Amino acid sequence: MIQIGFRITVLSLLIFIQFTCWGQELFPVRVDGKYGYIDKSGIVKIKPKYERAFEFSEGLAKVKLNKFIGYINTKGVLVVEAKYKRGTMFSEGLAAVRDSEGKWMFVDSKGIVKFQLECSFANEMRDGLARFQKAGKLGFVDASGKIVIQPNFSSAYDFHDGIARVKKGNKWGYIDKKGVLVIQPKFDMAWDFHEGMANFRKGDERTGKWGYIDLNGKVVIEPQFDKAFPFSEGRALVRKGGFNDGKFGYIDKNGTLVVPFKFDGAYHFSDGLACVSQGKGSMARWGFINKEGKMVIARQFAKSADFKNGLALVRIGDFSTGIKGYINTSGRFIFKE
Repeated sequence: MIQIGFRITVLSLLIFIQFTCWGQELFPVRVDGKYGYIDKSGIVKIKPKYERAFEFSEGLAKVKLNKFIGYINTKGVLVVEAKYKRGTMFSEGLAAVRDSEGKWMFVDSKGIVKFQLECSFANEMRDGLARFQKAGKLGFVDASGKIVIQPNFSSAYDFHDGIARVKKGNKWGYIDKKGVLVIQPKFDMAWDFHEGMANFRKGDERTGKWGYIDLNGKVVIEPQFDKAFPFSEGRALVRKGGFNDGKFGYIDKNGTLVVPFKFDGAYHFSDGLACVSQGKGSMARWGFINKEGKMVIARQFAKSADFKNGLALVRIGDFSTGIKGYINTSGRFIFKE
């Protein structure tokens, strides 16, 4: 019984350590021209020594070192050698990288090449498939390196909610993971599915109207907006009026306007907050609202930002003399670059 109890305790500890390491939230920062990482409280966890540093994904982050791309873990250990000219974030256990000879391949979290791909560009895995381009056409490859959808599309985007948008002629439709059209190309413009809905346009870019369809291609919110964006956290950003004089607001999944059209600039909801502005150009000042439209972090920032894992990268003042750093959801700076 003692041995069994001990084994259970050790197993529980290993699981806890694994989830703690994977769940550790680190954020890239720039100090004296070099990039490193801080934790959520603003403490430097990985010393600034990289030429560039990107967000962590699946416990690994892309960094640029000596002009080459590699990947580090949350302890700052280089686990994939910095020898690539380009690379995506890790997604579904793989990253697409390009070597100095222009060859694309997919590597795992140890840097082991899983397969090479003859193409001019490869994207990260999404829903089990990665988009790639060959001879100007786009197709999809799976995690084993098998091309499951031949590069036949002039325009195609990543899979979301099990389907991907593609362009046939002058219209947009959607294919499944076998490359079969499941929503016929009938839209003048369409975007990726998020939260079971996709925004589409009926008419041309200047005078057309935007609405939303479901995964069956059924129109669930009639085209009525001058611009519409994907859903995020149950809200979608929409615009009434033109590019220069229009105002932004937010709708719910019923198409009900829950935050009025009153912002000159706006972004998607993330961590329950959305970045919005009033004023144009250099006069624009950004703050954050909640899902009911209440301003919870005052408009004061010269740079727009999204919250991710509880922090947002913002700037007060101009590019050269302003204050740039991370704030938390209370609007307090936890780190200043």
